Amino acid sequence: METINCELLKESMVQKEYKCGLRAFVIPKNGYQKTYAMFATNFGSIDDEFILPETGEKIKVPDGVAHFLEHKLFSQRDGSAMDKFAAMGSSSNAYTSFTHTSYLFSCTDGFKESFELLLNFVQNPYITEESVENEKGIIGQEIRMYEDDPDWQLYFNFINALYQNFSVRKDIAGTVDTISVIDRELLYRCFKTFYDPSNMVILVVGGVNPEEVFEIIEKNVPTEKEKLEIKRFYAEEPKEIASKKVEKKCDVAQPLFMYGFKANPKEIDRTKDEIAVNIALEMLCGKSSDLYEELYESGLITSPLDFDITFEKEYCFFNISGESRDPEKTVQKIEGTLRQAKESGLDAETFDRTKKRLMGNYIRQFNSVDKIAHMFMADIFRGVDIFKYAEGYRDITLQDVESSFVRLCDFDRAALSVVRS
Repeated sequence: METINCELLKESMVQKEYKCGLRAFVIPKNGYQKTYAMFATNFGSIDDEFILPETGEKIKVPDGVAHFLEHKLFSQRDGSAMDKFAAMGSSSNAYTSFTHTSYLFSCTDGFKESFELLLNFVQNPYITEESVENEKGIIGQEIRMYEDDPDWQLYFNFINALYQNFSVRKDIAGTVDTISVIDRELLYRCFKTFYDPSNMVILVVGGVNPEEVFEIIEKNVPTEKEKLEIKRFYAEEPKEIASKKVEKKCDVAQPLFMYGFKANPKEIDRTKDEIAVNIALEMLCGKSSDLYEELYESGLITSPLDFDITFEKEYCFFNISGESRDPEKTVQKIEGTLRQAKESGLDAETFDRTKKRLMGNYIRQFNSVDKIAHMFMADIFRGVDIFKYAEGYRDITLQDVESSFVRLCDFDRAALSVVRS
């Protein structure tokens, strides 16, 4: 058991790695009534080709399996795990991303009972063929709902414009056709591969005693078993993007756009480069920027632009998005601003002000157990330390930001997604 302290955040974290490979973390928040717990596996929608550890067989699974399995784990032999959490006074949920699946709950009382339920229902699936067939209808409705969601279409069309082969271009839930071939046996094979403790992480944030948390874990998880080696395969992805522009028709009051850049994950420092790009985009396109004022005054946009930076181990991209009556003209002005910054550099005074503000925003998130938990789980599987991330904000220089921005803002790898009526 190791305790890590961060003076900058005035926070501490206690961590423990077991013989089985399970990693467990506790971030104690003295005086907090609310506790937030997550049990997550490093299994997401991009993990569609791998070796079955038991047989050595290489298999490729249909799109949507990780998300389908997330749905099925809540169904227990004696009822719904979600109903059991509610009866205890806890709020529970789960989500599947491109890279991982997380199960979670929050509570103000009865932490021990809810935590034991979390650990046990995630490790003990009860899946029948009948329930799998029933679930196909439920998930099919969810898929069709997202097909009509303009923001979802904007995002996935953008990713499809960037990527030619890599499986991040596929919808996390799959399609109605791909989930139709999922059966009980396939779900159990994926469970036995990816829900092994060696591939999982536990996090608890709140007013808890770390030693008591670890004691509960050791009573409910086989921590002494041997580690399981998981071998995954991903499609080779070329440097070039798939398409410069993708357009989709949807029912929207005003056109939506998403414009951004593909990057090579092998060339990324996931902490420094993410902070640098975030600062650069805020300086150049944020609400205090000359560009925003110009776009707003001209009526091209009516609300601030949004930024999204996704720097994972396997894939990297970042984008700028918003609503505009003329997306192409708006993106032309954004691109002009970015090109000018690459040539002329960034303003030192604006950098200092923006860095302090964004660093303050990051530190304030540690007042919320929910935000801490979700930040942590998003970072742990991509090899980022949330404490060092805060220190990265403190230590980054203008030269660091300019260097990252010039390197990653590659217009040859830029794509535009537009959704309009």
